[in-house]
Amino acid sequence: MEILPIAHIKSDFDGKFGIPRQSGVVPELVSYVVFEPEYASEDAVRGLDGFDYIWLIWEFSANRHDKWSPTVRPPRLGGNTRQGVFATRSPYRPNRLGLSSVKLDAVLHTEHGSVLRVLGADLLDGTPIYDVKPYIGADVHAGVRFGFASGEWERQLEVRIEPELLERIESDKRNALLGVLAQDARPAYKADSDHVYGLSFAGHNIRFTVADGILTVTGIE
Repeated sequence: MEILPIAHIKSDFDGKFGIPRQSGVVPELVSYVVFEPEYASEDAVRGLDGFDYIWLIWEFSANRHDKWSPTVRPPRLGGNTRQGVFATRSPYRPNRLGLSSVKLDAVLHTEHGSVLRVLGADLLDGTPIYDVKPYIGADVHAGVRFGFASGEWERQLEVRIEPELLERIESDKRNALLGVLAQDARPAYKADSDHVYGLSFAGHNIRFTVADGILTVTGIE
């Protein structure tokens, strides 16, 4: 079977570092599903505005590789414990397909066709989208097990940033940035308090350090 992208995502992440490890972790993040001309018809999204959430099926386009491994090391387990690739959401998969549940904020009808505004996406800017499906009641299962992913999904940091630095970020993106920083983008095995990290977000380079559970923004370029 040959599949081609029906759309691409427009997001504030032009680099992999800092992207939430799971959709919905930072609900303030705004992204757009921009359909290819062939699929941008209003008819193709008719009725979609009656759903609060949708599934996006996409490609880990920044992790293209020739080989795959039957086991991977999930960041959630510290990056040192191996699990079967099919027990994880690792990007290093035989077919590089990803799955994200995102909130459908609006179905927009533009001069270039239909566009979906979504919240909480965990996707790199330009990621190819292969399908969009509605999230329905049958997708919700109560009392199920979550394996090694049980418990709180993300580590949370206290974020400290001087007001004059935060003002360099567009006002409608500030809460999203704070949410991204709080979810701790560092590898689980990285705990160097002297290291200065750089995160690319919404066209800005965010510089920060982390020590004792506190993330301090040191600069925004």
